[in-house]
Formats: sequence, structure tokens, C-alpha cells
Amino acid sequence: MRVLLTGSSGWLGRTLGPALRAAGHRVTGLDVVASPETTIVGSVADRALVRQVIGDHAVEAVIHSAALHKPDIERFDRQAFMDVNVTGTLNLLEAGIAHGVGRFVFTSTTSLMISETIRAGAAGGARRAEWLTEDSPVQPRNIYGITKLAAEQLCRLVHREHGLPVVVLRTSRFFPEADDMAHAIAQADDNTKANELLFRRLTVEDAARAHVLALDRAPDLGFDLFIVSAPPPFSPDDAEVLIADAPAVVARYFPRYAELYARRGWTMFDSIDRVYDPSRATARLGFTCRTTFADVLAALEAETGPRF
Repeated sequence: MRVLLTGSSGWLGRTLGPALRAAGHRVTGLDVVASPETTIVGSVADRALVRQVIGDHAVEAVIHSAALHKPDIERFDRQAFMDVNVTGTLNLLEAGIAHGVGRFVFTSTTSLMISETIRAGAAGGARRAEWLTEDSPVQPRNIYGITKLAAEQLCRLVHREHGLPVVVLRTSRFFPEADDMAHAIAQADDNTKANELLFRRLTVEDAARAHVLALDRAPDLGFDLFIVSAPPPFSPDDAEVLIADAPAVVARYFPRYAELYARRGWTMFDSIDRVYDPSRATARLGFTCRTTFADVLAALEAETGPRF
């Protein structure tokens, strides 16, 4: 297929472009930043440009991963988030309908599922970790989450009114940058990321694989929305202990983790405040992440260290 990939210069786009070509697709990259993966430099917020690109390149499918993200909140105002994340999505959907695009994959985020109450965790009085599925209520806490949720609703609306097959992927974190979350472990970024694979992370390679599969499955699915994250070893029955004593729960599932962590000077989070459940993606999309927390421990056992 001839695929338009937005956000082609980003962390996901630089992995997704080659993955799409390896699957036999012809890729046109669109991004505001030039890179080897970007064919056209420009913004999805430019309606005329979006229509021109889709028409001139006879685009058959769109993967829309371009966005202003949470770290951009400090550098851009709310209107910029509306322009890129909401208007940009609408531009692509409407141009796709006008030019007969046959499928659309939208990169969303699990961040929109996290309210201030969930984020406060045990410090805010939470008595159990939140077990989050696609049916969990959402109350985004910032402009990033609000605009991504609005974009999801535009995808749903366009599918309902025009029949465009759309798959929305709520990806958990896969970016390389350190985050400002209270969980983060100072001077031990790999430690933080390893811990997060238990409940809120996947590798960028797995994120790319999910998008390629969603592109393939979109016509069969019609409209669907999936959490995409490494499968957690936990069950909802663990929620109370996870918020109170996460290391004890992890040790129950991985008895040697403490020993392997100690070799590297790593520690486990004291408390885990939420768990993303990707089981629906496994059941309906046929996707499961290849890299899990068990792989981190195997790398530590082999003394090679994990790669994120």
C-alpha cells in the first residue's frame, strides 16, 4: 500500500518507516522536521498541504503519529496543541475521505486515561492501583490528554459517518526521554524503564509492530481502540498490595528479581499506582508485545543489560 506516515522524523516514525517498508508498503513521510524518513517537511495543521500530499501521492492508508506531546507543554501554548493534535487529525481524516483513503491508524496515548487522582497514587490516599482497560473512565489532566481524546472522538465520528476503517492505539510510554513522574529513579534511567515494563511501557520496536498490524487489520475491525503496552504479570487481585508494597508483589512473580537488581544497584518502585491491561489488543488485534519485564531479567542474568 501507499502509506502516509505523519510524525516520520519522531522516535516512533524513525522505527515505523523501515518496518512499513519491510512489510512491503511504500511510505511517504510528513513531518515538521527533516530526516531520512521524511519525504515532505510540513505540518498536519496545514489543511491545504495535507490535501495536496494525500492527493499527489495517491495515498491509500494513513498512519497518524504526529503530535505535540506532554513534554511540549512547556514550549507551546494550548492553541498550538489544538492546531496540531485536533485540527491536524481532522485535516487528515477529511482529506482521506475526499481522496478515497481506505484505512487510518491513529497513535493515541494512555496518558489521557490518567487523572490527577490516579497520578497522586498512594501519596494522595489511593488504597489500590487502578486497573485500566479501554472501558475505564477518562479524565485527562492536561492539554495533551484533552487534545488526544478529542482526536480519538474525531476518528470515531468519521468512521461512523463515512465508514472509514480506523484503529486507535493508546500506546503506553516508549519514548527515550526521562519523565518527571514521582516514580523516576535519579541517575538510573534504565532502572526506571525496566520497572515501567511491569505496568506502563513498551519498546519502540513493539509500538511499530502494533501499528503495522493495525494497518493490516483495519478493514476487518472497522473502528476499534486498543491499549498497547507490555503485558503485566499482575492480576486485578494484586491492586491493593501494588499500591502499598510493589516490591513484594514483584517478588512473588519474579523471585530472583531482587538479586538480579542488586547486582546492578537497581531498586523497584515502592508503589505502583496503575496497570495498563493490553489483553484486548491480544484478543481482537492479535498483538502482544515481544519484550517484557522477564526479558529485562534475562538480560541482567546474562549481564548484558537491557536495551531501551
